[in-house]
Amino acid sequence: MNMNEDFLKSMTDAFELLRSKGPNEATAAVQRALAGANVQAGPAHATHTRTTANDWAQAWAKVQTQTQPQPQAQPSAQAQRYTYTGPKPHAPAQYTVDADTPGTFSTHTFSNSAGQRQYKLYVPAVYNNEPVPLIVMLHGCTQNADDFAAGTRMNEMAERHGFIVVYPNQSQTANHSKCWNWFKPADQQRDQGEPSLIAGITREVMTRYRVDAARVCVAGLSAGGAMADIMLKTSPDLYAAACVHSGLASGCAKDLPSALAAMKGGKPPRSRARSMPQRPLIVFHGDADTTVHMSNALELVASFDASATTASAPSASIDGAGKHRGATLQRLVAANGIEAEYWSIHGAGHAWAGGSQRGSYTDPAGPDATAEMLRFFLAHPRAQ
Repeated sequence: MNMNEDFLKSMTDAFELLRSKGPNEATAAVQRALAGANVQAGPAHATHTRTTANDWAQAWAKVQTQTQPQPQAQPSAQAQRYTYTGPKPHAPAQYTVDADTPGTFSTHTFSNSAGQRQYKLYVPAVYNNEPVPLIVMLHGCTQNADDFAAGTRMNEMAERHGFIVVYPNQSQTANHSKCWNWFKPADQQRDQGEPSLIAGITREVMTRYRVDAARVCVAGLSAGGAMADIMLKTSPDLYAAACVHSGLASGCAKDLPSALAAMKGGKPPRSRARSMPQRPLIVFHGDADTTVHMSNALELVASFDASATTASAPSASIDGAGKHRGATLQRLVAANGIEAEYWSIHGAGHAWAGGSQRGSYTDPAGPDATAEMLRFFLAHPRAQ
């Protein structure tokens, strides 16, 4: 669909209003843009008008992509040591096989009635046909499997600890910015939409390799984190635990305006009822995140309110330069005994904590989210 330039300009103005005045003003601007499109189209163009209204999320995604910082080339090791000031999006390094990742990293395609998605699968060289854990990794917006694998170092960890990793890839035809559509009701239900595709990919890997069904876990960053929580809520019989990094709670939005409101720290819909958690959850969130407000992390663990202990988590350094971020760790237990951890990372933005700069949206100065997540997963197998 070719977008009307006036409509796209209106969407750009709405995005600026979101950043400067908040979601209410932005949503009103979007509604005015849609109304203008309807008037311009006229009765003879009703079909075109309906398409514009239904697909305005695509226009919004295009505006977001245009207004985001452009990818930057990765600086030299010496420059990283002395000039690193925080996570920035940049082009991921091309995936290469090295001594730390001698296993196979292959591309596959899965299809069902909801559509088709590619996925990347890492099988470590140490795999010997014995039952092993399986980790499902859901990338964030603008990312892909190679990028996410590089940034999280998950393939290296799979080789070290002996588990399989699968990275479903979101299609750009499904979302212009390659975001998982966590805010669409059709993609929030079991056996429907994107949850059915992700669960289908998970089960396909389980049929091809010897996977320990009690140790299948799901993790994601940002939009991928929001979808990881959806997967945990809709398929507790499949996933033993989840990790949500810089993400949002399942059901906190029902369309793009409510998604934007939630991202900026708005209250969840009144119709959303919290339920007792069924599976363990570990949450990481930077307290300086301006993309997804940290109140979303608190919403994720709101049901784990029976008891809690708080401790200062160990800080991490970057390249020996003395730069580090501290974190506050809360260990929570719900009334039914299900456990959670919430890591509030001080001074961190919207990026995977402790990640490698070979991938985008990573913060090497943070605590090692990959290692802590794996510790949590391995300590919480699903009860049979």
